[in-house]
Amino acid sequence: MADRRTYNVVILGLGFLFIFTAFTTCGNVEQTVVKSLGNSTFTGSGYHSLGIIYGVFSFSNLLAPTAVKVIGAKVSMFLSGLLYSGYIAVFIIPSTWSFYLTSVLIGIGAALLWTAQGEFLVENSEASTINRNTGMFWALLQCSMLFGNLYIYLDWNGKTDISESSRRNIFLFLLVASVLGTLCFLVLRKSHNEEEMLSEEEGQSLLSARTMYKSRANSALQDAKSEFKTILQLLKTKTILLLSPCMAYSGLELAFYSGVYGTCIGATTHFGEAAKGLIGISGIVVGAGEIVGGGLFGLLCKNSRFRRTSVVFLGMVVHFIASYLIFLNIPADAPIVLETTTQQNPYLNPSVSIALLCSFLLGLGDSCFNTQLYSILGHVYAEESTSAFAIFKFIQSVSAAVAFFYSGYLMLMWQLLLMVILGFTGTLCFFVVERMQDFFVDMPEY
Repeated sequence: MADRRTYNVVILGLGFLFIFTAFTTCGNVEQTVVKSLGNSTFTGSGYHSLGIIYGVFSFSNLLAPTAVKVIGAKVSMFLSGLLYSGYIAVFIIPSTWSFYLTSVLIGIGAALLWTAQGEFLVENSEASTINRNTGMFWALLQCSMLFGNLYIYLDWNGKTDISESSRRNIFLFLLVASVLGTLCFLVLRKSHNEEEMLSEEEGQSLLSARTMYKSRANSALQDAKSEFKTILQLLKTKTILLLSPCMAYSGLELAFYSGVYGTCIGATTHFGEAAKGLIGISGIVVGAGEIVGGGLFGLLCKNSRFRRTSVVFLGMVVHFIASYLIFLNIPADAPIVLETTTQQNPYLNPSVSIALLCSFLLGLGDSCFNTQLYSILGHVYAEESTSAFAIFKFIQSVSAAVAFFYSGYLMLMWQLLLMVILGFTGTLCFFVVERMQDFFVDMPEY
């Protein structure tokens, strides 16, 4: 039994590794690819697409648990993988309508995928193995930022323009990775609970099977209503209200490092023929920052208030340094130029070393905020952790969607200023929460 559960966790991690090798790489280069299209009939925006994805994802999260309980975690993940693959495939022969349609579909698929992943991971873990299994899954997932971006660097390095054949080859590679990840979900083995359920259902008629699924749907609907009420109650608590700016900030910087900063590097004229290849290297270095930060702060730090505030403060300082260096090193019009390169000059002569250092700092700072937000929510709302995390993902995703929509219109300096203001506010609010009655202030409110 233990071996089967370990097998399931490893295969689950590999599935996510392949799928998000495709999706994170796609998000990193999306706007650059869209700008390079010579097709006059294509009018899509990579920023708008990512904004749609995160916007739909945020609201779909409210209904995803019900759907997953009805159709099962394994089927949910497989169907979601197909939607991810469909989105990647659009870039092979791009058209505006399919681009935006698949953006909506992948937002729904993402909600199903992550909800099913959480349920499947819990089903295949025990109290003694949940930390180990979560660590194994996390380690495999973080590697998704490495391989696809390495391919981008190797293929784009030295190129000033992205040819049609180059674009098709890249997205065929990413499509194969996504399909492989989707197929991984088909070889997941049934958990012990599922086997018991199936053994009881053997020999039943089609009518009783329909009755079973109807019962599941009714039960899931009742659970969804109860969960929604809990979410509404938590939204009124002081802790959630105070943590909201920090959650929103995590969404802004998620949008910036995953979709905007790579585009800025690729559009910087001063980097010459190396600019496009640097998008891939930047993605790899961001991933390295995430892995280093997550390992240090997520695994080594215990639930100590001193350590939590220290890590968040470090994340704020790291991001402020990164923002200042980006302001000096990258042209202000880099996010919004319609051509492939910038027209303005930054304050410094753009340096590749500084640009990649900022990539690492963005990843490191992101891991600081995210690990500690998960930590404090899990500590304060131990009994309502599912609802608390749902609120976190909702606020984070809405914030990321808003950021992607304004990223194509605001100059780089104003985007950085917004992040600095919200990051400072969010950090202060996080400190206030840490000081509130040893994490028990919200208990009497129920």
